[in-house]
Formats: sequence, structure tokens, C-alpha cells
Amino acid sequence: MGTDIYGGIEFRHPGVDTDYYDGEPWVTAMDLWPLYDETDYAAFGCLFGVRNYAGFQPLAPDRGLPVDLSSGMRSQLGTLVATGDLDGASWVSWAELASLDLASTSAPFNGRVTWHTKSLPSVQHRQFVSDPWPSEALAVVGVPPAGVHSATGRVEWTTGEVMCAYEPLTVGTVLGPETHWPHVFAVMKALAGRFGDDCVRLVVAFD
Repeated sequence: MGTDIYGGIEFRHPGVDTDYYDGEPWVTAMDLWPLYDETDYAAFGCLFGVRNYAGFQPLAPDRGLPVDLSSGMRSQLGTLVATGDLDGASWVSWAELASLDLASTSAPFNGRVTWHTKSLPSVQHRQFVSDPWPSEALAVVGVPPAGVHSATGRVEWTTGEVMCAYEPLTVGTVLGPETHWPHVFAVMKALAGRFGDDCVRLVVAFD
């Protein structure tokens, strides 16, 4: 059974600690969906240490839900985390995300091979690889293009009926433009431009 991500983006209200504001300190800006609608364990592992089969050093693992969680996020996540229906709860600030080293790599692997057949494009298969590539992967994807091992971005090729792609396993690729994460980061960056980098955070949990 797969693991999915739930949560949303919060900002700290600028009126906190003033006489004129008596609301909650953190406010829900928007849910994670529809900004993000993927299941990618490499990204989950990179950010939160969940399903970290790729072996990244996680940025924000196992922090739990913030004690000052907004009411919007508490209604979505609080009870489910408390009952164990969701786990891996954590949060990360825009300041932390903005300072990520996109060139950082996974220790055990060099890259990730993805493939699907032309007749079933929605059924994706993925395998982490190191040099040399395992024989079971080569048996499916065939001989990759020359220079693929030194590629800095996505490389695609076709082997018979199989559509194949390789990407180096870096923070920049698993959170990059081929994914939904840039939508999440764009909203967080925009909010941080008004409220400050440390006053915008992403709160998540997993099933």
C-alpha cells in the first residue's frame, strides 16, 4: 500500500504580540492539494525522512505537529495524527527550504531510472541505481544513451515499447521542475516576501 502526503501552508500573523490582534498566531494559507498531487518517496525522504529508500539526509524529519498549529491544519491533521491514522508528522519553514543545497546527493545511489510502456503510460516503475547499473534494470531499459552517467539533468530514451528516463539523484532533481514541488515553493516564497522567511511553514503528515 502506498504512502501519501497531507497538510498545508501556514503563516505567522504579523499582529501577534500586539494589542490589536487577539487571533491565533499561525493561520492556514492553503492546503497542500491542489499545489502538490504526487507520490514520490525520494522527495518524501529528502524533506521529511519518510520512505527514505533513496538515503538522503532528511531536512526536517519527525518534528511532529507544531504546538501552535493553526486551527485549519489542526482540523485536517490533528485527530488523525493523534489516533495514528496519519504518521510521520513534521513541519519545515520557508527559511530552511530556501537554504537547501540543490546539488546535495543521496549517499547510496547516483540516480534514478523511471520507465513505463507506451500502452500503459500511467503505470510508472522506478529504481535507484549506482554504478554499474544492476542487471535487472538493464534488462528492462536496455543500454542507456552515451554519457548518461555524467548527466546533470533528465535523459530520456526508448527501448522497444518501453519509455525510459534517467535523472541524477540530487535534491534539485527530486524537488525540481519536473515535479509539483515548485508550485508549493512559489506560494511559500510569495508569503515569505510579506511575512518573513521564518514566518511561513509547511506542515505535513503521511498515511
